[in-house]
Amino acid sequence: MTEATTVFLVGAGPGDPELLTVKAHRLLQDADVVVYDRLVSAEIMALIPAGTTRISVGKQPRSHPIPQHEINQLLVRLAKAGRNVVRLKGGDPFVFGRGSEEALELVASGVAFEVVPGITSASACAAAVGMPLTHRGMATGVRYLTGHCREDSELDFDWHGLTDPSTTLVIYMGMANVGQITARLIDHGADPKLPAAAINNGSTPAQRHIVSTLDSLAADAKAAVFTGPVLFIVGQVVTLHALLGVETEQAQDNEQPNAAVGS
Repeated sequence: MTEATTVFLVGAGPGDPELLTVKAHRLLQDADVVVYDRLVSAEIMALIPAGTTRISVGKQPRSHPIPQHEINQLLVRLAKAGRNVVRLKGGDPFVFGRGSEEALELVASGVAFEVVPGITSASACAAAVGMPLTHRGMATGVRYLTGHCREDSELDFDWHGLTDPSTTLVIYMGMANVGQITARLIDHGADPKLPAAAINNGSTPAQRHIVSTLDSLAADAKAAVFTGPVLFIVGQVVTLHALLGVETEQAQDNEQPNAAVGS
């Protein structure tokens, strides 16, 4: 009987291959099979040696061609067949990556696993545009939120608690629901003119961003016609972008009253 191998739940980071960890790179070189998500960049996929089996299990918003329970079972089958398996996820496996769900299935099936952390989009995107998530006198904490819930159910947050002005909010996967999120925050006491930003394809050559306010964020993000992943940052730290961010000449020429567009 073939002995089950260890499944490595590996974070690919935000997309820039130079932000991939040394351990993640080594595991990709040694893998028999890489089971990967949609948000893993082409540049990182290019690091996988020729001949390695690649299995795409990527999801789109409101479109999950391969349900999560089937992904879980796939990892178990591959490990029990003795394959060296890397489960490659954008960002960090344990930050809105469903890595914990896969880990629980592996434990229940008697398969060993190891988590290899990756740089999550929040810290990568914030650094790329000069918006620190915390800053003395502006933000003493940060909260990560998902912009959609399980099976596209109603967003059910502690909206009043999210309006703490000393906390930076970072919203993952929120493009479809940003209008609802900003409206609910304002309804529960957030300042409509609170600085806010949207960052598209952060840390990659295709990076773009807008700087806006809470009440204009949804409209400005829609007008930007983003393609690819978008991360939202809400809080006073967004104002530091004017001092710490690097704008291109084109971005400065296209600056608008409600939104500054960067690349």
